[in-house]
Amino acid sequence: MGVWLVWLVLAVVLGVAEILTLTAVLGILGAAALITSIAAAVGIPVPIQLGVFVVASVVGVVTIRPVVRRHLQRPSIHVFGPAAHAGKTARVVHEIHGESGRVRIDGEDWTARTYDEALIIPVGTTVDVLEINGVIALVYPKE
Repeated sequence: MGVWLVWLVLAVVLGVAEILTLTAVLGILGAAALITSIAAAVGIPVPIQLGVFVVASVVGVVTIRPVVRRHLQRPSIHVFGPAAHAGKTARVVHEIHGESGRVRIDGEDWTARTYDEALIIPVGTTVDVLEINGVIALVYPKE
């Protein structure tokens, strides 16, 4: 079996491993092995083939991997709809006690509750919106 065939088999194995793992590095190493396979088929001696493999691997990792990583990173998640109000401040427009109360968040009135049902929050108090649960704002007085 020719040395070029060994490099070609290594390139295929690394390519399949890249498909299964999606790390980008194994694909780059597979491409380096493919380049080295071509060099071996031309008749370049084994020590120089190893040098070709190392140089191709380093060049690939240094130049291609940052681009691949940038494309594989997930985009930032933007929160839309009612959940976007979580973390904002609001003003109490109807006293919050037990199971009733209302707050105004960005000009919109919302039904409001607190985690502690014994807590009473008077009108005019500034509160933090901790969470939006359906159409109910879970709030806590701002300190």
